[in-house]
Amino acid sequence: MKVKNGDTVVVIYDGLLDNGEVFESSESSGPLEFTVGDGSVMPAFAEQLLGLQEGEQKTFQLAPTEAHGESNPELIHTVERSILPNPDQLTVGQVLGLTIDHEGKKEKVPAMITALDANQVTVDFNHPLAGKTLTYRVTVQSIKAADEK
Repeated sequence: MKVKNGDTVVVIYDGLLDNGEVFESSESSGPLEFTVGDGSVMPAFAEQLLGLQEGEQKTFQLAPTEAHGESNPELIHTVERSILPNPDQLTVGQVLGLTIDHEGKKEKVPAMITALDANQVTVDFNHPLAGKTLTYRVTVQSIKAADEK
């Protein structure tokens, strides 16, 4: 049986950056189970599995536009250090949960500190993998056909 849209698949995988660093792996999170085409994973990731059989392995790359998008400079902001929680304990690389007003609603979103000085902090609201080409090594562990559910 080959993977097709609507099938539920279980895969093991490693996600790697261009420098070979593993950013995500089923070794730590466990196998990934999802229904192909339901939107629960990046569509380009799911499309790469189409036609594979149980036990089959594949290595593929996703361009930023197929993964988490390009880095958007409009999502990088500099704010007064004093308005952030625990302003004396902030560090570059730290991820903060900040509340923003989005289309009239308050939403809590992650933002990474990319720079700071005594008075100001630069925060990036882009996804941490935005702008990066991602390489995946995937093995299909099982396939449950859509008509078997």
